[in-house]
Amino acid sequence: MWMFSTRQVYGLGFLACFGLLAAAYYFEYFLYLDPCPLCIMQRIAVLLLGMVFLIGFLHNPQGKGKVVYGGLGTLAGLFGVALAGRHVWIQSLPADEVPTCGPSLSYMLDTLPILDTISVMLQGNGNCAEAVWSFVGLTMPQWTLVWFVGFAGLCLAMTLKAGFRR
Repeated sequence: MWMFSTRQVYGLGFLACFGLLAAAYYFEYFLYLDPCPLCIMQRIAVLLLGMVFLIGFLHNPQGKGKVVYGGLGTLAGLFGVALAGRHVWIQSLPADEVPTCGPSLSYMLDTLPILDTISVMLQGNGNCAEAVWSFVGLTMPQWTLVWFVGFAGLCLAMTLKAGFRR
């Protein structure tokens, strides 16, 4: 039995995503930690997930709608898991196997078509290998991986619960 209603879970999920994005911007603008391409893509995944949660909260779906929102949340969460997982993998590579550092995002946006820019960002580069912050022994990508696994698991559980109730 759930402790919270579906609407409350969506609201809490949105607040968590908002908090994660606020923390990311705090790190960038107050601690001067520039985000790498994979960090930016993870922010986009958090934003997508937050939008699903916000719309789910506002819409308060019933029946099949719960399955749809839960499925969308699961997909956004798994997208984040893939991005954060790749980032953690790049950070775990030996120094001689780390991809070379790439151009800045603004340069890529000025010179490359948008799909090529996104492709380069999804691959990550040497900038992504640098772990400049950690908390309780986990780097920022490891923490985002934990959050995305939690979000994806929560959304999947909500989807399965709504699907079996019909």
